[in-house]
Order: sequence, then C-alpha cells, then structure tokens
Amino acid sequence: MARNQAYIVSNIRGNMKTRTLQYFVIFWITLSVIYYYFVPYFLVVLQFFIMLIGFFAWAFYQIIKTIQEIRALSRQRILSTLAAITLFLCTLYRIPNRLIEKVDWHIYYSRRTKIVELAKIGKLNSNVSWNEWICQLPYEFPIVSNGGNDIGIRRNKSTGKITVSFFVFRNFFSAPSTYFVYTNDPNEIKTINELMENDPDNNWKIDKNWYRTHHE
Repeated sequence: MARNQAYIVSNIRGNMKTRTLQYFVIFWITLSVIYYYFVPYFLVVLQFFIMLIGFFAWAFYQIIKTIQEIRALSRQRILSTLAAITLFLCTLYRIPNRLIEKVDWHIYYSRRTKIVELAKIGKLNSNVSWNEWICQLPYEFPIVSNGGNDIGIRRNKSTGKITVSFFVFRNFFSAPSTYFVYTNDPNEIKTINELMENDPDNNWKIDKNWYRTHHE
C-alpha cells in the first residue's frame, strides 16, 4: 500500500514537472513571436538580452543539478536540462526568428505584392517629414513591416524603376537592419548582388525581383 502511494505521488510530481516544462516551452515560443512582431525596434535588443540571460541562467541551473544528481539521474532532469540548453542555443542564434521569418514571408507575400503595386502607380509615397524614404502604412495590422509598419520606397528618377523595402528586423539609426526587398531597378539589383556575394548567409534572392537583405 505504501509503495503504491509513493508510486502515485512520484507520478503526480513527474507529471507536474513535465507540464511545467511544456508551459516553459510555450512561454518561450510566445516570447519569440512577441519579440519578432510586437516589440518596438528600440527595445528589441534589450528584450533579446533579457531572454538570453534568463535562458542561460535556467540552462546553467539545470546543468549544475544534473552534475549533482549524476549518480541517480531522473528522466525528468535529463529532459529539463536538454530543453534548457536547446532553448538557450535557439535564443542565442535566433533560430525562431529565421523560422518565423520564412512563415511570415509566405503568409504576407500577396499583401506585400499589392503594396508594391500601389507604390508603382504612385498611390504610396514617402509621407513623413523626418525621412525622404519612409512611408507609414495607414494601418497597424496585419504587420507586414516590423517596427511600426513603416516601409521604404525609393524611385530611380531617370528610369522610373522602384525599390520597396519591408523591415524584418529594424535596428537603430544607421546600424544594419534586415529587409524583404522588392526591386526592378538594375542599380539596386547590382548592389544586392554584391551583398549576396560578400555575405551570402544574410543576403539572398527569394523570388523574382524579391530579396532578403541585411545592411545599413
């Protein structure tokens, strides 16, 4: 009887810990989505370091506990340690950002294409006093350009060709930012080709006239 009770209590504790671990993973996924879409660009770096420090502390704690319990390791401890290390590394290398970025590209491709068409016929132009390049879209949702739904529009006055940039990651001032870029301007395409050649890990062609770039 006592053994049965101990077994039941052990099972309940194990299930609670597993559930806590599941909640932690869900919490991490939620934070990653919030980080990608909703955090103002001037707070993105701060949130990234807070997440990184938090998951490092959790991973470090789990590693210490694993070492202490090395002679009688439980399945739950192994799972917790592996999860903590995995989430820390995924946060460090921004793996969820890359995954969300790919999904986001496919979901909002048609909407971004429509925006480009509006820019081509002159219905969208730079509309802020503080920048000749930025166009604030007249809506906040859906988010097609991170950091406030601002896009960049450049026109080649001599050829009439156009370049439209959507922020993927908006950085401070002149620091490098990440973009989805549509362009039919040969001069811009030449510049992007140079970026792809020099830094292929962060710059590549997505589709006809569409590029993913990382630059100032």
